[in-house]
Amino acid sequence: MVGRPAVGGGRWVEVAPGRVARWVEGFADRHGAPTTTVQGHGLLLAAPDGATAELHNPPGAPAAPDVPGFVAAAATPRRIGLLLVRKGAVAVGVAVGEELTVSKVDTRYVQGRTAAGGWSQQRFARRRDNQAKAALGDATELTVRLLLPEASTLSALVCGGDRRAVDTVLADRRLAPLAALRAERLLDVPEPRHAVLVGAIAAARAVRILVRDPLGETQ
Repeated sequence: MVGRPAVGGGRWVEVAPGRVARWVEGFADRHGAPTTTVQGHGLLLAAPDGATAELHNPPGAPAAPDVPGFVAAAATPRRIGLLLVRKGAVAVGVAVGEELTVSKVDTRYVQGRTAAGGWSQQRFARRRDNQAKAALGDATELTVRLLLPEASTLSALVCGGDRRAVDTVLADRRLAPLAALRAERLLDVPEPRHAVLVGAIAAARAVRILVRDPLGETQ
């Protein structure tokens, strides 16, 4: 499992909750039995050969003192809110475990960029800006209508898409209860559609692990 390079070194891998125990066993087989330390993000596994693995609590999962507790917490079904925003599209939903129980997708036309110049370009830019603002307004209202009533029942809110657009939606004062539940990670998703929303559930539940190999060794 190669994973994605991490800022500052190492690599990120994402593991489904049901596979975390097996992944930890594989880490121990490759590097030796690790020591386990509780940290703010979750657990730190430190192997005798210098390799480390940071197991980050998935959104909404409680902290655990050891690997068995971490695995159990990660696999326990949680009620998670989903908010995906990109350009003129928004998808909101509520997932219980792996099942999407509430969902709504909305789109509004927003013009793409143009290479034209002069006054025509300025008028186009204003029109496009107004369309984008209207789309974000629609996204905000949809979130207020669909997700805000669920806020008290959610373990976390997982967002995806364009960070600036998501930030704009959650900046609405009415959505403060949801903003307080927002998970740190932003899912990288294409233009939100129902299928994208369904696919985001697995990504939202995945356990992120930051792996650092022994000095001079890569996998």
